[in-house]
Amino acid sequence: MVREVCRQRLAMAAGQEAYDITQVAAIAQNPLMPNLVLLPGLACDERIWEAQLPALPRAFNVRVSDAQRHNPTIEGMAAAVLRDNDGPLVLCGASMGGMVAMEAARQAPERIAGLALLGTSARPETPEMFTLREGAIEYFERGELRDVIEPNVYFAFHPAQADDPVLVQRYLDIVLGAGAQQLISQNRAVMRRPDARLHLASVRAPVLLVCGDDDKLAPPEHTREMAALLPQAEVVWVPACGHMLTMEKPGFVNTTLNDWLARQFA
Repeated sequence: MVREVCRQRLAMAAGQEAYDITQVAAIAQNPLMPNLVLLPGLACDERIWEAQLPALPRAFNVRVSDAQRHNPTIEGMAAAVLRDNDGPLVLCGASMGGMVAMEAARQAPERIAGLALLGTSARPETPEMFTLREGAIEYFERGELRDVIEPNVYFAFHPAQADDPVLVQRYLDIVLGAGAQQLISQNRAVMRRPDARLHLASVRAPVLLVCGDDDKLAPPEHTREMAALLPQAEVVWVPACGHMLTMEKPGFVNTTLNDWLARQFA
């Protein structure tokens, strides 16, 4: 049975974590702890996890994958994550990173100890989005990155966070800094992504689904669809949040991840 919650009470002011420190301490006592791999979204890197990295339990040997920078397909990215990281894995993917995590679970289900899927979708690309991305790629090929990325702030963030100039500039620095070739390659990977719905029901590992209640790029209906295929999943709705969960509501995300990890692996 899907457990669906909205953890408003766990989100503390100023982005402070509210998880039970005794649970986190218990994790450190587990000698069979899997590795925790963080998978960034499209044109993103370790900087989207900068608020999570110091907050996650060190017992998980947390690392951030850069497979998205070196592989032209979702399938190739997933294979690289499995190849580059030993042992059982907890994969935590945001947006495109969630797609990579689901594909890794298809390729090597026996390696997956848990999945945390943040602001993502199991659906293949729609014809409408395929056409939009093709148009964006034409801008990228001409070097006109800002013409696409700056207007995307409206879709990536909840209005409250879109008004934060420091946050928005950090987002722009990350995505624009990826460069035209990465924007082209990673958009094409997303355009050709597999339909993860075909295998999600076979996932037996614990699953956490997290979605902003105002996510315009991976709307809540996509999370509900995944939850229907994953009866063991826990669904957490992040209030007043858009697509960039880890940047918009870092304290809330940290609380949610640490609480889930503690309950699954302590």
